[in-house]
Amino acid sequence: QWQLVESGGGLVQPGGSLKLSCTASGFRLDDYAIAWFRQTPGKERERVSCINGSGDWTNYADSVKGRFIISKDKAENMVYLKMNSLKPEDTAVYYCAARFVSCSLSLSYDHWGQGTQVIVSS
Repeated sequence: QWQLVESGGGLVQPGGSLKLSCTASGFRLDDYAIAWFRQTPGKERERVSCINGSGDWTNYADSVKGRFIISKDKAENMVYLKMNSLKPEDTAVYYCAARFVSCSLSLSYDHWGQGTQVIVSS
């Protein structure tokens, strides 16, 4: 059974850091691009970052560029999103999603996790 599970969300003060994890089971991430999306109530789901299947290409939304880092651990079959210098506007539910080989800006991903809540507040 193919599954993606996010973890690592929580409450953090502005300027703080969190590291989100996306664990895959039932398939290997080597062949899949993994993207992190986020969504707040009433807004469209936004792609924050993506890493391709081989792990040698990454992309970031302008809003997080220079603050977030995406990485892939093929041995552990996991993808991480290290979030630094967090701002209140980063508050959202964060989802990881898998798509065969390459990233897409659209929501056309094959598998989605259930999401993990991130709250940035003092």
